[in-house]
Amino acid sequence: MTRRDKVNYYLDIAETVASRGTCLRRNFGAIIVKNDQIISTGYVGAPRGRQNCCDLGYCAREQLKVPRGERYELCRSVHAEANAIIHASRNDMLGSTLYLVGLEGDGSGYVKNANPCSMCVRMIINAGIQKVIVRDDSEHYRSILVEEEWVSNDESLEGKTTYGNSL
Repeated sequence: MTRRDKVNYYLDIAETVASRGTCLRRNFGAIIVKNDQIISTGYVGAPRGRQNCCDLGYCAREQLKVPRGERYELCRSVHAEANAIIHASRNDMLGSTLYLVGLEGDGSGYVKNANPCSMCVRMIINAGIQKVIVRDDSEHYRSILVEEEWVSNDESLEGKTTYGNSL
């Protein structure tokens, strides 16, 4: 028996969380971990009390053929990262790691080049999260050091839509 490494273990949990998502385009799962303890989880879905796209049977952004990473204001959903942050205290998140997994809504696999959108990047920075780990496939992932890559390079990132988990 081979024991699963800790990073992929947490990414597997985030992937399970993603399965609760309600988006017809892409579903993401996020978990926030600190000191080897899960602080919070989040998945893609409409705000509480509102209908989800999967319940309505359509996605406004899909109908309008909005490209990935654009026109978030048309989306009904709250992103997984935002939901995980909303459900945790900032004190608990200081120095933590956020694990993120994106799955294509059509069942074709992982979202290629997935990253938090620019709004979620801002929330991650303000939450005090230290590192973001994004799954590329069932065994591989990328690590993003928030301070080095998003805080120190803020001018080079502004106005770009290259992050985009983009529902």
